[in-house]
Amino acid sequence: MKPAGILGIILVVVGIVMLAYGGYAVFTTKENVAKLGPLEINKHEEHPVPIGPIVGGVCIVGGIIRLVSGRRSSV
Repeated sequence: MKPAGILGIILVVVGIVMLAYGGYAVFTTKENVAKLGPLEINKHEEHPVPIGPIVGGVCIVGGIIRLVSGRRSSV
């Protein structure tokens, strides 16, 4: 299989996963709430970062275009 076809398949799979996953990435921050001598109280907070479903759709469309262009024969 040509590299364009492989890249197309990868893009389509990534796009489907992004749409199915819901489009959110999460990162965690740690905040020091209190420190009493050797004792520390920390707070972990998760922050969701929305990744639009448009990005997943663009990946799918781009992968389909790569698949179609990879199948064309150069005559």
